[in-house]
Amino acid sequence: MARQNYVKNAAILTATGLALRAAGMFFRIYLAARIGAEGMGLYQLIYTVYNMAVTLATAGLSVAATRLCAQLLATDDPASVRAAMRRTLTLGLGLGLAAAALLFAGAGPAAEWWLKDERAALSLRVLAPSLPFMSVSACLRGFFMARRKVGPNSRAQILEQLVRIGVVAACIDAALPHGNEAACAAVMLGSTVSEAISWAYMEWCYRRELRDVPRRARGKAHGLSAQLWAILAPIAANQYLTGLLRTVENVMVPGCLALFTLSRETALSQYGALKGMAMPVIFFPFSFLATISTLLLPEITEAHTQGRRAALERLISRVMLVTLTLSILAGGLFTQFAKEIGLVLYQSEEVGFYLSVLGPLMPFMYLESMVDGILKGLGEQLSSFRYAALDSVVRIALIALLLPRLGMKGFLFVMLVSNLLTSLLNLNRLLTVTGLRIRWMRWVVKPVLSMICAGTACRFLLQPLAVRAGLPLIGWTILGAAFTGAAYLLFLWLTGCAAPSDFLSMLPRRKKSRS
Repeated sequence: MARQNYVKNAAILTATGLALRAAGMFFRIYLAARIGAEGMGLYQLIYTVYNMAVTLATAGLSVAATRLCAQLLATDDPASVRAAMRRTLTLGLGLGLAAAALLFAGAGPAAEWWLKDERAALSLRVLAPSLPFMSVSACLRGFFMARRKVGPNSRAQILEQLVRIGVVAACIDAALPHGNEAACAAVMLGSTVSEAISWAYMEWCYRRELRDVPRRARGKAHGLSAQLWAILAPIAANQYLTGLLRTVENVMVPGCLALFTLSRETALSQYGALKGMAMPVIFFPFSFLATISTLLLPEITEAHTQGRRAALERLISRVMLVTLTLSILAGGLFTQFAKEIGLVLYQSEEVGFYLSVLGPLMPFMYLESMVDGILKGLGEQLSSFRYAALDSVVRIALIALLLPRLGMKGFLFVMLVSNLLTSLLNLNRLLTVTGLRIRWMRWVVKPVLSMICAGTACRFLLQPLAVRAGLPLIGWTILGAAFTGAAYLLFLWLTGCAAPSDFLSMLPRRKKSRS
């Protein structure tokens, strides 16, 4: 089977990721302006429970569908993909319905006893019907990625975001006079409607794609259920346990902050400013790396399955280079322009402070996400499970110990410890499994020095000119970030760290059709 045009796929995924993250970020800015920091804190609390329900409904389904279908395609048995998807979709629908029933029935007790805020119950009930659509869509996304078809996923995500924003914009004005409870319910209604529309579109695309899949398998369908569970079980167990631990953690944070601030409202405002406002901005640049991760998961699985060790090591080495160079750039920019970004986006120096603290952690955050995806592609789900569980236990212990005494500063320290711990554990496992060695000079030293030089040049060469020219804050932020980014890329090239060809080489070459 001829490979898809990977350059086109990468362009689609990058553009889609940037558009979605930009839309999501500005949607958060819009919400923050309408419902305030306390409303954003309630919004985040609601998603604490909802995300656990989403985990129950979707854990491992997308990765399992991608790996199982990719393995079947790599072994010249494409017809078995039909049987594999029937099993995956049936399982996904069952999990989604069970999670929806549990969330709807448990919304009241969860809001009253767990979140300590009865205003969350209505929103949780509104969100419950979205779960079956999400679980089936997760299976379909895995199918399309195994087939190297990024268009349906990208278009469905764009449609979902547009519908969500449209529903919220249409409903929130009517809901606001009734308080944050009704306003958050209006936002959640947008999520449920958009998930249903997105699933309907993906289902239509799936039915069309099946026309190109042969109907008669070669006798391997009898073992597909065992293969599916072998892939899904460790990933699902990982996500269930870590999801539960993260839910406990997220519920604990506002309560422990309230012990420090002596005010539940202040604690919710601080929590909303960090989780609902600063964190979406921090992960906005990850769109570029998410593209690479999405494209390469089937390639990594295929190379691992076929035993092409040299190709696998070369591919992972490129991933490490691109991940670290781009994340160091993003972290440097957010550290250098933290105050300006907080004021431009949210008119908040508090958000700017959070960005300045989290900026240096961005390389570790991004590295953790990328390496975790690679490990799952290599069948190392159990390692990811152990590390994620350990991380959650450490976070919960530190939250209980530090937040009542130090407040938000203690939580930022918890995030520092957590990201260092998980990124280094995952990286060590990857190096052990693949036999790779860290290329300190190229992957770390040269990018860090290039960022320092670029930032220094901006502050001492460009900033005085911008001050004399009287540039507005937003103008200086955009110009300074663009200058720093360009200077950073120039220094990378001058030091021999990376060139455009290193980034282009991340795209796998098209293979010839099998005769």
